[in-house]
Amino acid sequence: MQNSSQSHFTIIIIITITTLILKITNPTSANAELKALMDMKSSLDPENNYLSSWTTDGDPCAGDFEGVACNEHRKVANISLQGKGLAGKVSPAVAELKCLSGLYLHYNSLSGEIPKEIANLTELTDLYLNVNNLSGVIPTEIGNMASLQVMQLCCNQLTGSIPTEIGFLKKLGVLSLERNRLTGQIPSNLGNLNVLKSLYLSFNQLSGPIPNRLANIPSLQVLDVQNNTLSGVVPSGLRKLNEGFHFGNNPGLCGNGFSSLRACTSWDNLNINQIDSSDSITNSSTNTTTNHKPQSANFPLTCGEKHCSKSSSKLPQIAIVAGVITLTILLMVIALVGIFCYRRRKQRVGNKSETTFDDRLSIDQTKDLHKRSPSSLDYSIGWDPMSYDQDCHGVCDYVKGSKFNLEEVESATRHFSEVNLLGKSKFSAVYKGILKDGSFVAVKSVSKTSCKAEENEFMKGLRLLNSLRHDNIVELKGFCCSQARGECFLIYEFASNGNLSNYLDGDEDCCSVLDWHTRVSILNGIAKGIEYLHSNEPNKPPIIHQNISVEKVLLDQQLKPLIVDSGLLKLLADDVVYSALKVSAALGYMAPEYVTTGRFTEKSDVYAFGVIILQILSGKRMLSSSVRLAAESGKWEDFIDSKLKGEFVESEASRLTKIALDCTCEIPENRPSVESIVQELNELSSNGIVM
Repeated sequence: MQNSSQSHFTIIIIITITTLILKITNPTSANAELKALMDMKSSLDPENNYLSSWTTDGDPCAGDFEGVACNEHRKVANISLQGKGLAGKVSPAVAELKCLSGLYLHYNSLSGEIPKEIANLTELTDLYLNVNNLSGVIPTEIGNMASLQVMQLCCNQLTGSIPTEIGFLKKLGVLSLERNRLTGQIPSNLGNLNVLKSLYLSFNQLSGPIPNRLANIPSLQVLDVQNNTLSGVVPSGLRKLNEGFHFGNNPGLCGNGFSSLRACTSWDNLNINQIDSSDSITNSSTNTTTNHKPQSANFPLTCGEKHCSKSSSKLPQIAIVAGVITLTILLMVIALVGIFCYRRRKQRVGNKSETTFDDRLSIDQTKDLHKRSPSSLDYSIGWDPMSYDQDCHGVCDYVKGSKFNLEEVESATRHFSEVNLLGKSKFSAVYKGILKDGSFVAVKSVSKTSCKAEENEFMKGLRLLNSLRHDNIVELKGFCCSQARGECFLIYEFASNGNLSNYLDGDEDCCSVLDWHTRVSILNGIAKGIEYLHSNEPNKPPIIHQNISVEKVLLDQQLKPLIVDSGLLKLLADDVVYSALKVSAALGYMAPEYVTTGRFTEKSDVYAFGVIILQILSGKRMLSSSVRLAAESGKWEDFIDSKLKGEFVESEASRLTKIALDCTCEIPENRPSVESIVQELNELSSNGIVM
């Protein structure tokens, strides 16, 4: 009985000490982060117009706080508040979120200075503060952010010079400072950034030469310094950037081998670029020279542990914790030895093969604890067409003529803001985007898990998409695949009038009513687009679309039809294709023979086109049996769209209806070819019927 009491006493001691450890090691970490978030809220959104979900009794790691995401250790790891209308300031309290890896506050109306405390975020990889009204200088302390990979500060009111300390950021891949009011020279030690791929400095007031060392950055692919007051000889090594080097509106620059750049004179050669120092760095704030790196840059901390590392001032606390842990382990060993001896004595008296209830409970609890313990996340890397050019921070050679990278895609879509979301399906989302040249694009985001697993098959499909060139086919402008995001992006030309389904069964206040001649013209364009897909061109094999519908027909500014997603199914995994086809079948576009054979032919696309004709003529997206019966019997008042108010050409309606009924014949062999359909429409045009 005495031994049992001692065992229970020992267990109580262990529990007490364990509780003490938890209080010491993580006393108020959750509360500290909550307080930091609330301080940020009051600063970012002082009127509480947008961050009402951030409350003192909420849980940031339970999805209660809009735009906040946590890691597996329940530490705030990501804040995404881009395009939310925030009109406050960036709070220094952000520095308390030690495990923060992504801060996305761009496309807001934030003002004030960038707090120097932000430099304490040594785990931050992505800093997006662009397109705000931030002012003041860029903090020199930013050189301590050893993990930083992307720094987006463009389109603000920042002044002063570019901190030379940025040259310490060895992991920096994208630096965007354009469209500010920065002065002074371009720091030569930016040449230390060996993984830098994109450097945007345009539309500032920078002066002096372009440092020679920038030309030696092995990974540099984009250098944009246009619209400054730079002077001197342009480093010849920058010729390797080709069209990635933008230097316009700097009259003081000269150089050889650059298009539209003036040739250098003898005066230019006498005043050639200043000597770049590779060893010394001038401190932006004190103008003193030093050979030392920031202390925190030498040993970057990680948040992969259960707790984020603290500063050196926490060392006494760490020592106490270590001592308590050691003491706890010692007591646990003593307790286990005592329990073991007690059970051995008990086993000598009783049955040696008997397993006590305490033993069974201990084993079961151990198994249960093992089941409930969080396991590490496994990311399936698989194939990556951009494996040698991660995140497409450079030219995507697989799509001729494209030069899109992940930063450009994110910038164009305002970091995939919901405001720019045009549509979403189970496997993709489409966003409206604006490129830096001002042109509009549509960005289709497809999860890599939805794409074909075989690299060769995927690349074959991608090249097929890139080969399509026709007035009635949406043009693929570029492609980017991000291994980090696990997504592929298809960048298409933008059709300003949306898809054709918007004009069927729609509210007249939403979309204008298509007149008769416009409808006929749209049908003509769709037919020509399908004919092109089915044709065998020198650089393009015949393509069966398989999924043509009014949702897949876009209208440009002149209401010209553009067929979208042509060849897209060639990129997608089989299960995703089947899912998409189920939707098509439910809407009535699926040819009946597919149900029995499971195969698509050119006549399958013809069938879908016939359905589209009936939809456009009737103005109805869902076709009932009564609509088809009215079409077959020529009862135009029950068939032709009533929104036309009788303003249509009956002879055209008759011929187009016949084409539609022929196209939707159940027997594939009895359907016309798309070539004959286009020929008949051309004959109508030559007879003056089709406008």
